[in-house]
Amino acid sequence: MPRFMGFVRMEENIGMPPQSLFDAMDVYIGERAANGTFLDGGGLYGTEDAVNFVVRQGQVSRVDGPYAEAKEVVGGWSLLEYATVEEAVADQQKFAELHAEHWPEATVVATLRQISEAPEAAEPAEAAGA
Repeated sequence: MPRFMGFVRMEENIGMPPQSLFDAMDVYIGERAANGTFLDGGGLYGTEDAVNFVVRQGQVSRVDGPYAEAKEVVGGWSLLEYATVEEAVADQQKFAELHAEHWPEATVVATLRQISEAPEAAEPAEAAGA
């Protein structure tokens, strides 16, 4: 079955979500954990303690948070498994709708990305006739 990563991006430092969203998410996640679609997930702390390692031109540098240039940050993540892509997309929309209903003043981007199960072999340019 296809697996997916879900991400929730939002502005940083906009305050805590309302309790009604936490309550609705408890029900939503509980149902999906029970039926096997929610494998793992959670919220993330802010970027004040974040650490990035940037690789640029073969050199590695460490950059500690917070990041003044960041407009949105990933606030949460999930590992999900569905029978079909269509089922995953429909359920991600329900997830977004919970945020719209319970925290309408926040701008939230709910992203769903399918997990690659194996590296895709790149066809050599010579074999492709290029």
